[in-house]
Amino acid sequence: MADHYETALGASTPDTITLLGQDLANDVMGTVGFGELAFWLATQRRPSAGETRLFEAVLAALADHGFTPTAIVSRLTYLSAPDSVQGALAAGLLGGGSRFLGVTEDCGRFLHDVVSSAQLPEDEAGWDALALETVRAQGKARIPGLGHHVHKNGDPRTPRLFQIAAEEGLTGPHLSLFAAIGRVHPQVLGKTLPLNGAGTCGAVLADLGLPLELLRGFALLARTAGLIGQLAEELRHPVANQIFLSVDSNTRSVVPLEE
Repeated sequence: MADHYETALGASTPDTITLLGQDLANDVMGTVGFGELAFWLATQRRPSAGETRLFEAVLAALADHGFTPTAIVSRLTYLSAPDSVQGALAAGLLGGGSRFLGVTEDCGRFLHDVVSSAQLPEDEAGWDALALETVRAQGKARIPGLGHHVHKNGDPRTPRLFQIAAEEGLTGPHLSLFAAIGRVHPQVLGKTLPLNGAGTCGAVLADLGLPLELLRGFALLARTAGLIGQLAEELRHPVANQIFLSVDSNTRSVVPLEE
């Protein structure tokens, strides 16, 4: 008997292509937006219009942040190997970690660990109490999603994501806890830090029920579009060689450190 490999994703016959049980050409192409499709592929359920709007807001929030290390390395890789667009994109994506892009997953997981083991509050006072307990339990450990190296007075993406979630009736426990952390953490830390957009994205994605193991993947999906934009701009207005020459011309030789 031949082996069978079941999948609910894409499959082909000589005459048709199906995707998620739909006829790709007739039911998906020109009908389903890419953000909606990405959500559908990950969850194998078609999102509502509100879920699609919120999910796509997350993708927009994470797409591009200017000359970050991920963008710079993509441009430099393209300078070195213009025949390898895939290499330039991969180089930028490989830089998605604990300092850039990875905060989305880290925050989502952090919040989920709390809400999955606690009795969920019914009002703001209850969320504040849970948040205060959570912040105190962290001690000196960093709270993912709290603070931003540029937006010291508030990340403009954060209130917009909260607004869209509220408008669509999709404010869930992860966003509720994150908002409460924003309100109470000064009592413990003695200073006020902004809730950053990447962390808020993690809370949103967790509330949307997307797999925690894939939260960084959605950040990378968004950043792929941004990196394509970076490479397109590099074609029009090259700066990678300038960056390289700037570093090369300012290199100073020193004696190796003795052990």
